[in-house]
Amino acid sequence: MSLPRVLVIQHEETVPPALFGHWLAEAGMCVDVCRAYAEPIPPLSSLDASYSGLLVMGGSMDADSDDEHPWLKVTRERIAQAAEAGIPTLGICLGHQLAAMALGGSVERSPFGLTVGVHQVTWEPEVLFDPLMRLLAGDDRALHWHRDVVGELPEGTVKLASSIDGQVQAARFAPTVWGVQFHPEVDAAAVAVWARESVEELEQIGRSAEDVIASATFAENELIKTWQPLAFGFARLVRERVAAVAPGRARGDVIPTPRPWSA
Repeated sequence: MSLPRVLVIQHEETVPPALFGHWLAEAGMCVDVCRAYAEPIPPLSSLDASYSGLLVMGGSMDADSDDEHPWLKVTRERIAQAAEAGIPTLGICLGHQLAAMALGGSVERSPFGLTVGVHQVTWEPEVLFDPLMRLLAGDDRALHWHRDVVGELPEGTVKLASSIDGQVQAARFAPTVWGVQFHPEVDAAAVAVWARESVEELEQIGRSAEDVIASATFAENELIKTWQPLAFGFARLVRERVAAVAPGRARGDVIPTPRPWSA
């Protein structure tokens, strides 16, 4: 029996699924990474593969910069298709913004400018009833690196978390589509790459690359402990999706041993 397949849409070389990809593989997923900047985004279902989960990564481009990055339109189409089909979908940072746009919301520049660093996530009471994030709610922090935020929410959205200044940090945009503005997938090594590429931008907000790297390094174990369950929870929803569309599978079927995620 094949493993449940998750399609990952990656927008930049320096923003891979990273820890999240490894966590999904550990949870028994086959993770197919599409580098959308270099190859076509596959359909969610075809003769070659049928995906039971969709993960959309972050990136430094604007969510509506279709002229410079034409695959963004296709990404939004895939998100809308996944929502229609009931395929579990999670957008991270840019992916969060693309999910909001795909389902009728909007994205805007944050009035507070570039936000970088480890900051508090404030959970809304609704998270206690959320199928994906209900077991995460607590006194949590996350790694943030963004300039844009979700503005108008799609109709029917349930806001699950916000920042101290009121910006949406996590939401369920549709029954099977979630987004998080922060980065649950990165470790200190990934942050170091971003920081060294963004020295001038960081100086404009009074930060240095060394400061940002040190903060991420200090918080790394905390962040992994906090956000690994998000990947496992997403994998659980993917498995439930597989079971729902394969009612003939016998109770007690053996789940195969996970293999490393494809890079």
